[in-house]
Amino acid sequence: MPLKWTDTEEIAIQLHEAEPELDPLTVRFTDLRDRILALPDFSDDVQRLNEKILEAVQMAWYEEYQDAQG
Repeated sequence: MPLKWTDTEEIAIQLHEAEPELDPLTVRFTDLRDRILALPDFSDDVQRLNEKILEAVQMAWYEEYQDAQG
């Protein structure tokens, strides 16, 4: 099933799996957008993107990162 901007948790999981050692708080929003758009399962209109969505994805990704750090 294709990922949409509202699938913040699943997007975060996939981003973490792709780069488990990368601290999400060091990723600029423009780079985060590009990383999301590059996910193989992602399929949504880029015009629907806003800063609130990117913040939610970044925080969910950071939680995945923190959990993995132990």
